Amino acid sequence: MAGDAAVLAIFGPTGIGKTALAFALADRLRARGERPVAVSADALQVYRGLETLTGVPTAAEQASLEHRLVSILPVDARFSAGEYAQLAHAEVDGLLHAGARPIVVGGTGLYLRAALADLALRPPPPDEVRARFQDELDRRGPEALHAQLVRAAPWAADAIGPRDRSRIVRALELLELGELEPPPADAPNELWTADTRHPTRLIGLVMDRDALYTRIDARVDAMVAAGAVDEVRAAHAAGASETARKALGFGELLAGDVDAMKRRTRNFAKRQLTWMRKLAGVEIVDVTGRAPDAVADELLRGDP
Repeated sequence: MAGDAAVLAIFGPTGIGKTALAFALADRLRARGERPVAVSADALQVYRGLETLTGVPTAAEQASLEHRLVSILPVDARFSAGEYAQLAHAEVDGLLHAGARPIVVGGTGLYLRAALADLALRPPPPDEVRARFQDELDRRGPEALHAQLVRAAPWAADAIGPRDRSRIVRALELLELGELEPPPADAPNELWTADTRHPTRLIGLVMDRDALYTRIDARVDAMVAAGAVDEVRAAHAAGASETARKALGFGELLAGDVDAMKRRTRNFAKRQLTWMRKLAGVEIVDVTGRAPDAVADELLRGDP
């Protein structure tokens, strides 16, 4: 890869073609005698039983390019970025030690940074603390809890919307556990640090907005045709965890509202592009109207 990069990372919004590009790059790396292995940096692809909804490559595709950290947890398990970071670091370190080329692929910005860098990620709260705040959220509503957060930790509340249920609960949990402190005025935001654990080339994919939205709508239709509704219903019946239910489209498909899933996915894509602009050292590549093979050729052109 370019320079001395040991790790290749691909980030971009849902539906833009990250996985297809990873496969095209892997073909070319193998032709050069390398052993590429994909490492998922997706918060929801870790769950077994949600493969269609979360876009996990099929068994046939994984036979062509091995993927790590997909389908590793039961759907009723809770999972955090801190737990993911430990697993991702072990995978990347192990692959490099074995002489393989990790290709970190994902659209979850926090998980991408967790895979590539050493971040001070807090552990999940005890179950009883989470359950208590969740019950309070259900009884009082997010606005009331947000007002409580404003009174206790205004610096934290300023960055959280009054209806952002999950972030409000998380902030109150951390406050109770004594782990929510106002940052020093000159503290850097380490989520956007350029420091990575290994030399890394970070590729950020962008596309014409209308073209991306067309691809997103087609992707949702394909998921539904492939059985995503039945998949969600089965996961719901199996007691899907709070974190598993955050998968794009889980609630919408459970309610039978495909159009709502499309709208939510398009909105999420906007947030992913916002994340990308904050990623330090990202190399932006416009893939509008371009085949994955052509993009892969361009990215590897001139490399030894």
